[in-house]
Amino acid sequence: MQQTSPLLTDLYQINMIQAYLDHGDTETAVFELFVRTLPPRRGFLMAAGLEQALDFLENLRFSAAEIAWLKNTGRFGPNLLNYLRDFRFTGDVHAMPEGTVFFANEPMLRLTAPLPQAQFVESRLINILHYQILIAAKAARSVLAAPNKLLVDFGMRRAHGAEAGLMAARASYIAGFAGTATVLAGKQFGIPLFGTMAHSFIEAFSDETEAFETFARTRPDNVVLLLDTYDTEAAARKVVALAPRLTETGIAIRGVRLDSGDLIALSKSVRAILDAGGLKETTIFVSGGLDEDSLVAFARAGAPIDGIGIGTSLTTSADVPSIDCVYKLQEYAGLPRRKRSENKSTWPGRKQVWRRYDTDGRMASDLLTLADHEKAGAPLIHPVMLGGQRLQPAPSLDDIRRRAKRELECLPEALRKLTPGATYKVEVADALVELAADVDRRLERSSPSI
Repeated sequence: MQQTSPLLTDLYQINMIQAYLDHGDTETAVFELFVRTLPPRRGFLMAAGLEQALDFLENLRFSAAEIAWLKNTGRFGPNLLNYLRDFRFTGDVHAMPEGTVFFANEPMLRLTAPLPQAQFVESRLINILHYQILIAAKAARSVLAAPNKLLVDFGMRRAHGAEAGLMAARASYIAGFAGTATVLAGKQFGIPLFGTMAHSFIEAFSDETEAFETFARTRPDNVVLLLDTYDTEAAARKVVALAPRLTETGIAIRGVRLDSGDLIALSKSVRAILDAGGLKETTIFVSGGLDEDSLVAFARAGAPIDGIGIGTSLTTSADVPSIDCVYKLQEYAGLPRRKRSENKSTWPGRKQVWRRYDTDGRMASDLLTLADHEKAGAPLIHPVMLGGQRLQPAPSLDDIRRRAKRELECLPEALRKLTPGATYKVEVADALVELAADVDRRLERSSPSI
């Protein structure tokens, strides 16, 4: 990920660091990043974005020009400017591996560092992790709705900015998409690239068949022709008529794409035309305003669709454009801390999530407890950074993708089927409840009523 300026943050982060430094509050703090509640159309979330978050922490530096700009604002004292001049992240990070399925109130990441450091990184960490978690969960729904179908990210052009388009390609690939149309994602992450043609290419020719043939001879290795510029069924018949001429020169028509109209009905009629013309191996790929609900409808109707391009609904997560992703202080100077605001209270202390499985290997329930309390099951949170340095090289994207595949296979059936209202059991350990009560009593003693 290209490094962004550390000034890509909220002003209040720098304001707080100034106050921490003035008051000498630089002891060790523990923050956790989690999602408060799941939206109605998200029965689960998927961890994603950790590698970019670790890159950010490892490379966080202030340039001389950025320090000079902060000085010229007149807002900050020399102690803060000097602190930022030598700023390096020296803390520890524990996290769920990317591709892990998780639920509300389960920490996806825990960060331990001197308070000013831990505070400063909040805004950008949420910015990085929230988006990829959001897109991975959305993509996973499509993967579950269309098993064994070729799914491709088509959404860069309507993503909310360049970084979003690139990270959507990465997050959707982790969740199980076959690839993306975004070329830079191929270069940067090695994600397989897919692409056909636009309607403008067809319109640039006076004859549709000439457009098909020109494209096929220019791109002979993977010919996929767009049929719906004018009359979809007529275009399919033109493809059938063209195929023998291309075959003579060793060119096969691998697929056709439908981008508008009644895709269920058109896929059936085009399939019949292709089959009757001897093109039974030619696949049908569809696109155009699709989401996981469309995929479910295709499956129910038995539509002969082999691949689907999903764009705007994916990269904007149109049905759930944000989730309540937060980063909260859970311990400072050796004391557990908690927020008690109405509907926003937190569980104090460093935590671990233990996952239990049934006899079939399906996820049965999770237990949220204190990090040093070992329980039955598999721990989900692991050390990934110590003293500001990664503990091991980044896993390959394909390794992360395989983890995500296993996670989706282990989901309870109701979540796999995207059953509306399906839930998953997450228990809170008694020790955590008791610790919260202890923190509350400590707060009440230190803040007597007026």
